[in-house]
Amino acid sequence: VQLQASGGGLVQPGGSLRLSCVASGFTFSNYWMFWIRQVPGKGLERVASVGPSGGMKEYTYSVRGRFTVSRDNADNTLYLLMNSLTAEDTAVYYCAARPNRVITSWKPQSLSDFNYSGQGTQVTVSS
Repeated sequence: VQLQASGGGLVQPGGSLRLSCVASGFTFSNYWMFWIRQVPGKGLERVASVGPSGGMKEYTYSVRGRFTVSRDNADNTLYLLMNSLTAEDTAVYYCAARPNRVITSWKPQSLSDFNYSGQGTQVTVSS
């Protein structure tokens, strides 16, 4: 099983980035997919999630209206389009998978709370 995230980098405040995560080794279309981020010294934050068909999407409050999660089940790829980025969005972003939806208040304690997760991609928002 692999989840390969990419697309991170250095961007100025107000800018945009699109993260991608290519999955392999499991039936991607059967899983809820998540974008998680972590700032050094802080816990994991669930940023966005999307249901198996792509129809159901959920976002943490701080990114609503700025971030858009999507998936392409034909290409086994998860995306996160991030607009209007601020310094508070600076973090390592991970993609992860679980077979079931989780309640809104659920907060992951570690990446092992997911069935599958990949290496992160660094997003730095700075002028």
